[in-house]
Amino acid sequence: MTGSRGLAPFRVGSVPRDTLLIAVGVCLLVGTLAISAVTAPAIGSPNRNAANETGALTLVGSQGGGPGWHEYGSVYLLNGSDVVWREGSAESYFDATRTPDGTVLAGFMQGGYDSCGEYEPPCTRTGFRVIDPGPTPRVVEEYSFPVRTRRNSEVHDVERLDSGEVLLTDMDAERIFTVRDGEVSWQWSASSFYDAPPDPTRTDWLHINDVDVIDEGRYLVSVRNANQLLVVERGEGVVEVVNEDRSDRNDANCRQSGQLRDTNGDGDVRCGDPSILDHQHNPQWLGDGAVLVADSENDRVVELHERNGTWEVAWSLQRTAGVGLSWPRDADRLSNGNTLVTDTLNKRIVEVNESGEAAWSYRTDRIPYEADRLPIGEAVGGPTYSDTTTTNTVGERRTDSARSMLSVLLVGMQAIYPGLPFWFGETQLLLTLVSLGCLLGGAAIGLRKRGGRRNTDRE
Repeated sequence: MTGSRGLAPFRVGSVPRDTLLIAVGVCLLVGTLAISAVTAPAIGSPNRNAANETGALTLVGSQGGGPGWHEYGSVYLLNGSDVVWREGSAESYFDATRTPDGTVLAGFMQGGYDSCGEYEPPCTRTGFRVIDPGPTPRVVEEYSFPVRTRRNSEVHDVERLDSGEVLLTDMDAERIFTVRDGEVSWQWSASSFYDAPPDPTRTDWLHINDVDVIDEGRYLVSVRNANQLLVVERGEGVVEVVNEDRSDRNDANCRQSGQLRDTNGDGDVRCGDPSILDHQHNPQWLGDGAVLVADSENDRVVELHERNGTWEVAWSLQRTAGVGLSWPRDADRLSNGNTLVTDTLNKRIVEVNESGEAAWSYRTDRIPYEADRLPIGEAVGGPTYSDTTTTNTVGERRTDSARSMLSVLLVGMQAIYPGLPFWFGETQLLLTLVSLGCLLGGAAIGLRKRGGRRNTDRE
């Protein structure tokens, strides 16, 4: 008998294992991306001319699209699907509202300031800007204050009051406050209701992201990290809680990533039921006993109704035009009875009817934060939907217990690379990881084989 007595290379048929693994990895990766892209439903109204003929004016606040979703922020006006004007001088814009004089009031965040108060320059400032849209859009006024960090410290919402004051959220110090002639005229601090950390500016504690006027001196406040909406009355404080804390089982949901904490040591935090609201954005007060909310972490929009002192889901939207919602952050009930949704991670704005059918949609070029349909904008009060729970989607809604590591990883990828296609979901991520595993495995086997041959040649 001649030849080596060592083991022969493993082969499947006549194909070496390393070559086979690399081939499988390439085919799986290319096939996954190609098939997903080809079969994905379109985002945006298919008939552009028909969309434009509606004459729908939509004001959009865009957070941006760079790392962490900052950079390239803008406020722009759509006429149907055409951009009429755009102002893009801030790293991020958030809520944008047209005022009676035709200007636009917008929350913003911008770095590179030299006036930094207690912080070292250059620093980040946040607040609001007044934009004159035409004929050339420009910022004509700014109110801002320095913050410790550009992450989770922004002013997300701003409203002009009949009193002449401007009402703002403050995610840095976790408060809502009003400004008159550049000076704070009133404020409510969340530390009067929730257990506060020693310094709220050093952690993403509550993430207060929205405040709306219900009526004179009464405001609807979104406390994202507590899964709750508060009705705050000037001179009284909190007078109503939507999604009250009724069980300690919810606490883990609100304590993730260093958010809520039990500072006073009573063993409890004020955390609402995540099956009702989970880290929500931009609620709209439809009237006593009814509120519309972008239920962000549950990837849906819900209309909540109060029944016997408890707020329950009366209507929900999870999918429209063949695409499931992905971290929506705004929903407005329009005067025609439809709902305008800002579907953030799908980078689209879509108008749906009560059955969940899309009447109009627009694909945004960057990460959108919120949208208003003009001339009214987000109204106080509006048509309500049926008082029985309906769903306009298929499949189960994502919850904390069901949310996989894949979904967490996917959100991280979208934060680093906002240009990730909307159709790249958990299935595509899993298959991509498998294909990369095959490629790396095949490469590793090939390197070992070549190393073994070099050793044999030396002998």
